[in-house]
Amino acid sequence: MDLYSTYSIKIKHYNKIFLQSVDLYRKAVDYFIQVCLQEWDSLKLIKGVKTVNAVEALTIRTKNRPEVKYDFSEKFYKFPSYLRRNAIAEAIGKTSSYMSNLENYNKGIATGRPGMPRAGKGYPVLYHGNCFVREDDYTAKIKVFMRNTWDWLTVSLRKSDADYIIRHCSDAKECSPSLMKRGKEWFLDFPFRESAELEKKEIMEQTVLAVDLGINSACVCTVMRPDGTVMGREFLRLPVEKDRLKKAVNRIKKAQQHGNRRTPRLWGRADGINDDIAVKTAAFIIEKAEQYAVDVIVFEHLELNGRKRGSQKQKLHLWKAKYVQGIVMHKAHRKGICVRRINARGTSRLAYDGSGRVERGIAGNYSVCRFQSGKVYNCDLNASYNIGARYYIREILKSLPKTERLVAEAKVPQCTKRSTCTLSTLISLYAAVAV
Repeated sequence: MDLYSTYSIKIKHYNKIFLQSVDLYRKAVDYFIQVCLQEWDSLKLIKGVKTVNAVEALTIRTKNRPEVKYDFSEKFYKFPSYLRRNAIAEAIGKTSSYMSNLENYNKGIATGRPGMPRAGKGYPVLYHGNCFVREDDYTAKIKVFMRNTWDWLTVSLRKSDADYIIRHCSDAKECSPSLMKRGKEWFLDFPFRESAELEKKEIMEQTVLAVDLGINSACVCTVMRPDGTVMGREFLRLPVEKDRLKKAVNRIKKAQQHGNRRTPRLWGRADGINDDIAVKTAAFIIEKAEQYAVDVIVFEHLELNGRKRGSQKQKLHLWKAKYVQGIVMHKAHRKGICVRRINARGTSRLAYDGSGRVERGIAGNYSVCRFQSGKVYNCDLNASYNIGARYYIREILKSLPKTERLVAEAKVPQCTKRSTCTLSTLISLYAAVAV
C-alpha cells in the first residue's frame, strides 16, 4: 500500500508576489466550473483522465482545432498548461460533487439544497518541470504571474524545513508541491509517497493492542491474545499537560465571564496544548505496539458529531480522539501494523467479567467503576479489555465456516450481539471453538 506524508517548507523573502498567481488560478477554476455545468450531460458519461481531455477540447484552441466552443485563452493569456489541467481537474471534482448532492436533494435524500460550486480558497499544485524546478536543496524555481506574464521566479527555502525533509524523507518519493498561504507567510507543501506492506496473520496467531482513549486519562493499552490472555497493561496519564489544559480552559471561561466573546489568543494556547497531548498519546501507543510486537492496534469507532451533553461536554469538545487515531494509523502502517476499529457501544458500561452494567462516578471519581459483584476497577482498563475482546470475537466468527459459526453461536449466544460482548464472552467463545 502507498502512504502519503506532507511536509511544508517556508518560502523566504517573498510575500505579495504570489497573490495574483493564486487569484488567476481561482478565476480559472471558476471559469471551468461554468463550462462543466453547461456541458455536464456529456461530461458525466466520460471517466478518468479523459474528462480533462474533453474539457480541453471544448476550451483550448490548437493548430488542429482552431475553433472551440469556449475560448479559454481569450481571458487567460499564456496560462501554464499543467496549471490549467490542475484547474480543470478541480473544477470537474467540484461540479461532480454539486450534481451528486443536487440529485440527492431532488430525490429527498438530502434536506438542504446545495450551493453553487465555487473555487473558494483553493491553491494550485506546481507540477514538476512545468511549474516547479528544484535547483538544489535550498532553492527552487516556480512559475508565477509577474510583470503581466507568467515567468520563472527563483525562491529560497527555509534551511531548517529543508533539512528536516532531507533527514526524514530521504527514502520517499517527492511529489509535486502545492503553493499555500498560512497567515502572512507562503509555503510549499510537499507530499511524499512511500510503500508499506502490512503483515497478515491468522486470527489465532495475532497479538493485539487494545486502546481506550480516555477523557480523564490520555489512554490505556492492553496487550491481548485470542484466548483472552492479557499479556500487558500500560497507562498514560500526562498529568502536567492535563493541568495546563485545564488552566488554559479556565482562563477562557474567566475572559468570557468578563464579556470577552472572542479570545483567539487564549483558544490558540488551549489548542496547542491539546495537540501536544494528542501527539504524545499517539507516540506512546506506537511505542507500546513495538515493545510488545503486536500485529493489530484496535480502537473504538467513535461518533463525536452533534451536540455534546452532560457535565463533561467541555472535555468532549476538546477531545481529539480521531486526531490521535489518524496519527497512529499513519505511523502503524509505516511499521507494517494493522489498525482496526470496533463497535464502541457499551465498552465502558459493561464489566469485562460478564457481570453486567457497572456503576461509575464513585465518590465523584469517574476513573473507577464498581461491578455488580462489588469489585472496584479502573474504568478505562475495563473498557480496553472489552475493546480487544470484541475485535477477536468478530474476526474469529468471520474466519469460521458457516456451519461451525452457527454451532459456536449456539454454544455462546452472547457473541451474536456485538454491542454486549465482553472479555468473558471471548473466553467462552475460544473454549467453544478450540474443542
